[in-house]
Amino acid sequence: MTDFFANLVTGFGIAVTPMNLVYAFIGCLVGTLIGVLPGIGSVTTVALLIPITFGMNPTSGLILMAGVYYGAMYGGSTTSILANIPGESSAVVTTLDGHPMAKQGRAGAALATAAIGSFVAGTIATAGLMFLAPSLASVAIRFGPAEYFSLMLLGLTAVSALGGRSVVKSLISMCLGLLLGTVGLDMGGFPRFNFGVVELYEGVDFIIPAIGLFAFGEALDQAAVVRRKQMTHFEFKGRAWLTREEFRKSTAPWLRGSVLGFLVGVLPGAGATIASFFSYALERRMSRHPEEFGKGAIEGVAGPEAANNASVGGAMVPLLTLGIPGSGTTAILLGAFMMFGLQPGPLLFQKNPDVIWALIASMYIGNVMLLVLNLPLIRLFVKLIDVRPAVLVAAVLVLSTVGVYATNGRTFDLWLALGFGVLGYLARRADFPPAPLILALVLERSMEDNFRRATTLSDGSLTIFVSRPISAAILVLCVLSLFSPYLQSWFLSRRSARGEPAIGRS
Repeated sequence: MTDFFANLVTGFGIAVTPMNLVYAFIGCLVGTLIGVLPGIGSVTTVALLIPITFGMNPTSGLILMAGVYYGAMYGGSTTSILANIPGESSAVVTTLDGHPMAKQGRAGAALATAAIGSFVAGTIATAGLMFLAPSLASVAIRFGPAEYFSLMLLGLTAVSALGGRSVVKSLISMCLGLLLGTVGLDMGGFPRFNFGVVELYEGVDFIIPAIGLFAFGEALDQAAVVRRKQMTHFEFKGRAWLTREEFRKSTAPWLRGSVLGFLVGVLPGAGATIASFFSYALERRMSRHPEEFGKGAIEGVAGPEAANNASVGGAMVPLLTLGIPGSGTTAILLGAFMMFGLQPGPLLFQKNPDVIWALIASMYIGNVMLLVLNLPLIRLFVKLIDVRPAVLVAAVLVLSTVGVYATNGRTFDLWLALGFGVLGYLARRADFPPAPLILALVLERSMEDNFRRATTLSDGSLTIFVSRPISAAILVLCVLSLFSPYLQSWFLSRRSARGEPAIGRS
């Protein structure tokens, strides 16, 4: 316990240095702005920031990107409440009661409960990360190559199962990412699948498809609908604060949403969107007046907003301790760790404790910064809703082009990113999720390396993956994760058969 608090004090000592405080503030501010602007999202923004962090201290770069991650969760509630347009997918649930509150003249209360709930949830989730991650890492340090391969496979199947409406399409996206990961030199130094292209000898840098699929793809998708995109506007009136009764009604949902969101976030592939829906369902079930939900119940804003922010801290647990990202954003962060020469996993807490504890300390600091930003500057953020979509598309394209070219200084990378952008646009139209592709690309080399090491230890036998209990248990979870959407559909059909109301209906 003494070492535990000593590490935390060391982390705060690094996080409160002037430059790291500046980076934390910039990350929180940019993340909040991105959350307010509909359609961009934290994944795209973190991908765009990676080239900017070249040459930066790893701790500072990770603090900046983490600030964007949980800052976007804060900002996503603004357009959901005022304009009925969720800035992030996790903020969809907020529209159910947040926008009715705004139309009733209670926008200030809705925005305040979202901001305070996000602060409470972020603080609780960071504490959970701080206490749970080292213990989990100490257990995972006993893992061998078979367990690591199975863990990475679990991360892929979990994200694929929950990454879109079709498991098959998600698996196709994942397989494409694995194929891209094999391009370049193999473990023995022999070129493969580069088709004689010299620029592909080193493989496909994950930054290029990340920016292409998310940033270019999003810009093309926005440009395709910009002419017919209509945004409803709402003039903000009053002050952003709660009455004593509203504060009382929000307190329990904040706490329940924080715990639920953190636990859901720890599960690879679950993410903030599922956490917010679960929280809404829980609050409605526990309410004495469920008929008020969908008509402006403040509990329907407080719980989901706390849950989606707490899921960020939860998602950092498997990323830092096991090297398994549970969402598109954490997949990009995994690539950023590797770019800085850091390998997320149990040894990270032993080899680089200063980076990890500074990152955890910065999350405490960032939550305070976000609360200070969100309450007084709500009126300023509301004005961002009026930004023309065409301006957003142009800005994203410029930043994407500069970011890709800055990676290696090659024109070839621009054409490659443009190709991924077209692929990303077509994937959105056909409902192929891009997150499994990026995650598979990032994990492919590590999976291949651990697979080879495991089969070498077993003289080429694949039974090592099922004969070792932990590896076998993880493989069972892989199978269950693939069937989880079908199990969820079966559960919902049973619920409908019993005559229970669907989420969001009154």
